[in-house]
Amino acid sequence: MPSLQVRELPENIYSLLQEKAKKEHRSLAQEAVVTLAKGLDVSLSLKNRRMELLKQITTNPPLDQLALDLVPVDLLREDRER
Repeated sequence: MPSLQVRELPENIYSLLQEKAKKEHRSLAQEAVVTLAKGLDVSLSLKNRRMELLKQITTNPPLDQLALDLVPVDLLREDRER
């Protein structure tokens, strides 16, 4: 898993992160990951990520009929004739 080192972090941000980590019973590193994920609007839950992916799959329009009617042999022949 990749790691991240933050230099010149303002003292007030560090203190707030430390307080929140203590309040949530997390390590400072865990709290930093959770805070970054919230800020980037990314879910850490695998279940939520799967649900979002399934939602995207079901909302995308299906392949159009033209794509379904294509025959690979015909495409190969067309390509060879170029």
